[in-house]
This record gives sequence, C-alpha cells and structure tokens, in this order.
Amino acid sequence: MGNNAPCLLMEILFVSHKYPPAVGGMEKQSFELIQGMKRYTKVHSIVYEGGESKLRFFWMLRKRILQTCRENPGITAIHFNDGLMAAICAGHTGYEHLLRAVTLHGLEVVFPNRVYQRFILPRFNRFDLIIAVSQATAEACVQRGLSPEKVVVIPNGVDAALAETVKRSDFQQFMATKYNLDVQGRHILVAMGRSVRRKGFSWFIENVVPKLKGDVVFLMIGPFQRKPGGFEIFLKYLPAFLRNQIALFAGFPTDEAMIRQLLERPEFQDKVRHLGKLPFEDIRQILAASDAFVMPNIPIEGDMEGFGLVCLEACLCGAALFASRIDGITEAIHDGKNGVLLPAGDVEAWSSALNGQIAGQPGFAVQSEVARRYTLGHFSWNKMAEAYRDQFMRALLLRQQ
Repeated sequence: MGNNAPCLLMEILFVSHKYPPAVGGMEKQSFELIQGMKRYTKVHSIVYEGGESKLRFFWMLRKRILQTCRENPGITAIHFNDGLMAAICAGHTGYEHLLRAVTLHGLEVVFPNRVYQRFILPRFNRFDLIIAVSQATAEACVQRGLSPEKVVVIPNGVDAALAETVKRSDFQQFMATKYNLDVQGRHILVAMGRSVRRKGFSWFIENVVPKLKGDVVFLMIGPFQRKPGGFEIFLKYLPAFLRNQIALFAGFPTDEAMIRQLLERPEFQDKVRHLGKLPFEDIRQILAASDAFVMPNIPIEGDMEGFGLVCLEACLCGAALFASRIDGITEAIHDGKNGVLLPAGDVEAWSSALNGQIAGQPGFAVQSEVARRYTLGHFSWNKMAEAYRDQFMRALLLRQQ
C-alpha cells in the first residue's frame, strides 16, 4: 500500500473532548490525527469545541455516535482519543459491531484509585485496539492487565514548520518592552507546561537554580494563577488521598502553590520568572534565544509523563534539550541524538550538565542543527497518521478473519 493510497474499506469516526480551540499537547495530537487521516480515508468527527458544557457533551455522546453511524453506514471504526472517553464509552451499546480503538497518554493508565484500577481500567479490554503514545505507557497498560495483543505504540508527531524558527534581531528589546525582563548578557533556561508536580518545576528552582553559575534566568511558560483560586482553596479542606486523586483527575496544577512561594523568596526574584500563557510566536522566539530547554520531571506515584512533545517542539525551535530519563520522555528525547537525558531528581547531574552548557563547554549538549535534523527524521504528524492508518487496517483485517 502506497503512503497516499486511500483505504477504501475503512471509514473512521473520531471522538475527542480534547480539541482546538483549547490548547495543549493532547488537543494538538487529536487535531493532527484527524486532519492527517483525511489523506487516507473518509473521516467523520465528534469533537468538543467549547460550544456547550462538557457535561452535556458527554451526556449526549452515545446518541450522537449512533446518529452519525446511521447517517454514515460506511463507518467501520471508531477512535476515542483518551482514557476518559474510553471509560465513558466502553459501556455504550448499539455500535459494538464496529472496530473500537482508543489512544492512552499515560495518566489514565496509572491513575491511583483502587476502584478505577479494579473496575474501570479492565473494561478497556473491550476495545479492539489500544494505542499507547510511548513504550512506557504501553508497559504500564500491560502491567495493569490490558491485553498485550491489543496494545501498540505510536509516538506523537511534531510540527515540522517549527524548524523554520529564526530568532528576531531585536530579541533583547522585545523582552524588555513586552515582558519587562532584562535578558541582555544573561543565560536563559526555559521550561514549559502546566505546573503539575511531575514536571519538577519547583524541585528545579529549589535545588538546581542555586547551583547554577553565571547570570542565569529561569523562565517558565504555561498556565499560571498568581493567587490561589476557589478550586485550590476547596482542595485544601479535603483529606490528602482524596485531594490528590481529584487534582490528578482534573489536571489541577499541583505545583503552583509551591512555585508561588519560591517566587517570593529574595534569592529567586531576579533568577526565576513565570511568564504565564504566551502567544505561540513569542514562545518560539524565547526558545530560539534560550541556552537550554529543561524538562526536569520527577517521579510521582500515580502520575506519569506519557510522551515529551514539548521537548520536540523546543528542539525544532533551536533550543538545546536537557530532560529527565523518566517515563515517556525517553521516547521523544534520544540521548545524544536530539538532547541529553539526566537522572531524575539528581541535583549534581543536572547542575553539572547545565553549568557546562552555560559555560559553552563542548560535549554538554547536542548541536541544534544536528538535533533538528534527527527530530525531523524521526517524528512528524505525517508519520503518526501513517502509523494509525496501518494499525487500523491491521485490526480491521484481524476482525474479518
């Protein structure tokens, strides 16, 4: 089968509650998967775009799936884009005759709730195809009783256009004017993402930043509340075990409170800044001007990093990558090829590597052009869509035997 050959016997309905205009790695993956599969077969979609409440979206889902299938009798497969969709739809009736597939990203596999692990996760075996975004996620699936014959690994892709990022000549003035930040002559380290504990942001600030030499500024980018919100205050009154599970399930930024405390400490006020959510073009410029992008994840029981998409994006923008050798990050960062993997939670290893990079010593980071070429050669949304196509076709053929 050629790469552009249509799959005449396959017609797919994609169902996702993570989709633009919402912003995030899962939203991007869902969008690129649906768009990419249109090159190979006829595609339908039921996606949440914010025009109604999430509760109503889930409440009406079975009815909408059945209606779409009635209106399009050629549909042969349905894909659910994460474990929450799978948990809700595993008990649906009326379309069991269709191939059903789900993509699992990490947290929905290791979520630390006994009821979930005992009664809900095993129901995922009702699906014909279970797609894990990394080998680490696949291993977690099998360890928790999901059928190894159904589990396959398809890594996420990355937008190749990011490799065309060019640092603006007035970057220092741009940062001073727009963000009131003087970066002239300073070494810029960047981290990006939601402030959840597994990302290790507060660990990095408290343990690694004090050991860095030279004039360094550590910038964090992503959603961030400067003051505690109502939900955070509510969580404080819950028992610890319940608080942790609700926070994980809701994607609550569990590291935010600690980061706020650290930002108030005098020794960090000139060295650490949280810039909050930024326009994507500004993010590209900051990454292109950085000395390093860091992903200092730490092990958190009941949570995991399914992949490392943000690392790939930073790499293509020209940043040198330093990341923890943990979870699915190792699927995105190949040590010595497009970045450097360091022991999670090892202060000396992290400070030594970053001080070497800051000092410009050779051998501490992969050259940006080498890393870019490697990343472009191994990861793309096109490669991801092709892999999904092949796995759908394989699963459909197995059902026909």
